[in-house]
Amino acid sequence: MTHVSVRRGLLYVSIAATAWGTGGAAGALLYQAGGLGPVAVSFWRFAAGAVMLLLASRVFGLGRPGALGRTVVTGVAMAVYQTAYFAAIAASGLAVATVVTIGATPVLVAAGARLLLGERLGRAGLGAVATALAGLALLTLDGGSATFSAAGIGWALLSAAGYAGVTLLNRASTDGPYATAMGGFVVGGLCLLPLATVQELLPQGDLLASSALIVYLGAVPTALAYGLFFAGLAAVRATTASVISLVEPVGAAVIGVLLLGERLTPQAVAGAVLLLAAVGLLTLGERRAAVEPVTM
Repeated sequence: MTHVSVRRGLLYVSIAATAWGTGGAAGALLYQAGGLGPVAVSFWRFAAGAVMLLLASRVFGLGRPGALGRTVVTGVAMAVYQTAYFAAIAASGLAVATVVTIGATPVLVAAGARLLLGERLGRAGLGAVATALAGLALLTLDGGSATFSAAGIGWALLSAAGYAGVTLLNRASTDGPYATAMGGFVVGGLCLLPLATVQELLPQGDLLASSALIVYLGAVPTALAYGLFFAGLAAVRATTASVISLVEPVGAAVIGVLLLGERLTPQAVAGAVLLLAAVGLLTLGERRAAVEPVTM
């Protein structure tokens, strides 16, 4: 498979996180335009992503298919963290669900990477992780009322565990990243289908707008983003990748300001700056730590 440098891996993960940040706004618009529930949106996101990659494979190829066991576990974990995240939102609200889910992920990944992969961040890296989490809290909990519940936090931690599992399982994998993504989408979509049918599975209302949003969700924050994320994991430490993924809510906040007319409080702006600074420092440290090239 092609060589992926640390610099390119960092770029891939950063682009993936930015693309994920657009998924929330697109999903929210799809809720309104198509009358779909969150699980149904996730199903269509996975289904469209799989179709996009299948079409792309006819032209570009997807690389070597992954082992069946890895593909199944990846897909199940993707379905788990999607569903658990929406359950956390229902129980505790968006802010708490986001902070606990996205905030717990790098902590779980760091612990798993240390125990399973032998990766070490060092004091500077751990400090950058702590700073990024503080920035995330400032950005997301920007003065609004937060509802904490044991059920909501539990669902959020389950979501974080699922995401961490996907990250650790595919760290330094030699499988084709887009083949891994497509397999995960197929398995994840099949897992979500029974839950999605309980809700309204087919879009209602403005079918043209709903179709366009589904295509966008499948193409950018799903097929492109996950493929780049898995490719980046071939060269970047698992914890670093999970921390870079914290820029997702920053991208979502920017989209909210530019396209949805939302306004950020000074606290949210400070949190975004703090988070981006921490990610920048950790990225710089990752590049300096790269001594030997990583191949995939």
